[in-house]
Order: sequence, then structure tokens, then C-alpha cells
Amino acid sequence: MQPVEAKILLKGMCDSAEGKITQVVTDSRRVVPGCVFVCFEGARVDGHSFAAGAVEKGAAYILALHPVEGVPPEKTILVEDPALAMVAMAANYRALFRPQMIGVTGSVGKTTTKEFCAAVLEDFGPTVKTEGNQNNEIGMPNTLFRLENSTRYAVVEMGMSHLGEISRLAQAARPSAGIITCIGVSHLENLGSRENILKAKLEICEGLEPGSPLVLNRDDELLRSASLPGHLRPVWVSLEGREADVWAEELCSEPGAERFVLCCRQGGRYPVRIPVMGRHCVRDALQAWAAAWALGLDGARAARALENYQTAGLRQHMVRRQEITLMEDCYNASPDSMRAALETFRRVEGRRHLALLGDMLELGGYAEKAHRELGVLAADSGLDGLFAYGPAAALAAQEAEKRGMRALCFADPEEAAKALARELEPGDALLVKGSRGMRLEEIIEKMWGYRAGQAGQAPGKEE
Repeated sequence: MQPVEAKILLKGMCDSAEGKITQVVTDSRRVVPGCVFVCFEGARVDGHSFAAGAVEKGAAYILALHPVEGVPPEKTILVEDPALAMVAMAANYRALFRPQMIGVTGSVGKTTTKEFCAAVLEDFGPTVKTEGNQNNEIGMPNTLFRLENSTRYAVVEMGMSHLGEISRLAQAARPSAGIITCIGVSHLENLGSRENILKAKLEICEGLEPGSPLVLNRDDELLRSASLPGHLRPVWVSLEGREADVWAEELCSEPGAERFVLCCRQGGRYPVRIPVMGRHCVRDALQAWAAAWALGLDGARAARALENYQTAGLRQHMVRRQEITLMEDCYNASPDSMRAALETFRRVEGRRHLALLGDMLELGGYAEKAHRELGVLAADSGLDGLFAYGPAAALAAQEAEKRGMRALCFADPEEAAKALARELEPGDALLVKGSRGMRLEEIIEKMWGYRAGQAGQAPGKEE
């Protein structure tokens, strides 16, 4: 964050603010002189408890829900909602810069699409992007606070749990172009229907200026039939036909990659190779390219830059260790992403194909149906065995067993890790996928340890 006048950053919250602000922080360990420390009340830790210490370390102001003992009133800014205050400060800060920015939202594929956008934009100039999955009312402001005068491009990911959240994020970020990847069933627990999810995702339009491009997935029936704001310029992307503005032809899968010809009705044809597997990733790449092209970037150069994509976090992370091939894709899970992962996993080389699947969370009343359908899908996908972790995943195991698949259920992570250590054999391939809250990566780390113990050796490293 570049130092900025306090009266600009805190506009609307504190008219008497003075001096330069150097950072906005929510973690007391990151307090630096001249920063604003935002107090959040967490389930385990209350930021107000650290406010006095933050001022002692040089914080210029604290944003708090109530006065804090030891913090002078002139350094205290009272707010009704710290998260909304973060968004307001981010909007004030973002207004100081003029990068071309792409905003990405959708039920599935946001982070992959964001990473493809970053791969393209970084080829054209200094770029700021959302790190990891920091796409909420705390994470996205932190992305905007990283803008500098030298920043030419930016890509921000926007997530939500309730109506109104993307509207606030989009109006703060004010992207030059928007992308909506698809409308799935994540967050049904809070929003109740896919129609409401569509309504929430379309809130990104509220931050787009008239004439801005909005890249949309034409293969999604809800988006295809949605009523779009008249002030925007829709750019349709498809894998399933040429009725779109941008589509793919001559798709060819190879180990660890996809090749295709990117076709644009107005922008030509370009051969593309992306270093990740799955047709769904081809669509994500098309959407990123379409947004960059619609902003006026060179189409051929943007197409070549797609190959610079790098997998983020625990998404389709391919690991070769102890003669086992793992496809770790356990950052999040939904019915759509589970289906895509199982389809992609078929192409991973392995003597046997096994899967550790965890619960898909936040599906509300659709959860039981979705997990039973997952069991059918797993059985039909050619897996040689299923390890289910969690009460909902156990329903998937039940359905898979009905169709003749060997399936084991676990409620305890230690037992799941021990079973995997016993069952996996050299040459096997294992898919690991579930919602982030299931922490499947911890089971895998325990499994490596148990396998090493069985062999009487150190756990080893990725090959």
C-alpha cells in the first residue's frame, strides 16, 4: 500500500483524520507505524483486545465497534461493521489509481479463471491479483490496498455467502470488465435457490461502467436466459458450440495439459496449450482471454500467455511421492467441481484409480441429493475404490456400494489416514477432493507419515 492521506482513506468515517496512512491491518502482528488497525470480533479472538497494543506500536487509528481502554478517543474511529469499513476504505484507496481491472465471480472456477487472467495480464505489465482465495469483504480490500502507481492491470476475485456482498465488492473495485463463470449450487444453504445465486452473481454489474464487457458462460442455462443490464457489453464464451463470441475447437488432452484452438468471432483463431487438465479449465482459459481481448489487449499475445498459468493452492495439485500419484484438489468442492475432477482424474496414469472424497458443504437442503448423486457418479467414473470422509460423503459411499464399488467410510481423520496408508500400493493414483472445511490435506499428510512408518523410512518428498 502506498502512503495515503488519512482524510482520503477514511473519508466518510472520520473527517478530522490527519497524517499519512501506511497500511490497513487486521492482524496485530502486522501493525506498523502509521497504519490503521481494524478490530474484528472473532469466534476465538477479539481484535479489540489488541487495540491498545497496536497504538503503542504506532498505529495511527483503530477502527472499533466500541471505545477501547488505553486508546485515546482521537485515535478511535467507531464503526457499525468492521468489514463494511474495510470495503469503504478500499473503495477510497482504489479511486486513486487507474489500472485496467478484471473482476471475477461465479459458483465454480473463480480462482482458476482469476489465475488465467493474471497469467495473461502479467505478460502485458505490472499486475496485482487476488492471492489465494481472499475474495470476501476482508480479502478483496486487502487486494486493492496493494495497488500502486506502477500497477497497470489487476484481477480481483469476488465471492459471497449472501445477497448484497458482491454488490459492495464490485462498487468498491469498479472493474473495467467482469466475468461470471457459472451458476452452481454452492451457498444454497444461505440463498435458497439457484435463481437467487444468479441474482447475487449479477451484482457484479453494479460496479461496471456503461459499455464495459461482461464475459458470460453460454453453456450455463441460467446465465444464457438471464436478463442482463442494458448498459453492459456481453461477451459469450462456450465449449459446446459456435453460437458464442469465443469458443474452443480441436480440443486435445495430453498428460498434464490441454491443447485447443481458441476461436473468436471478431478476433481470429489461436492455438493454445494450457498446463492443466480438464475441459472445465479450457472454459476458464477462454473466459480469461475473452476479458483481456475485450479490454483491447492483443489477442495472439494473450493466447500465448495462457500457457503461463500456474495452479493456485490445493487446486489440481499433482504430486508424485512414494510411488503414488496424487491429484490434490481439496480447496473446495461442489457437485459441478466434483464431476469435473472425476472426469479429469480418468486421464491420470495409475495402476488403480482411488478417491478420497469429503463432504461438500453449504448445500442446504440439496446436500443429501447431491451426495447420493456423487456416489452414482463415482461408481460410473471407473474408480477402483472410494474412501469417504464425513457424514455427507458417507451417503455417496452408500450409493457407490449399491453399484458394486468398494467404498469405505470414515468419521475420524486418523482412521482415514491409516486406511489409505494400508490400501495404497506403488503405482496407484489417488484423487483427493472435498470442501475446504473438511481439511483433507491433513489426512494426506498423516497418511504419508503412516506409510513411511510402515516402510521404516522418512516420509520423503514430492518427486
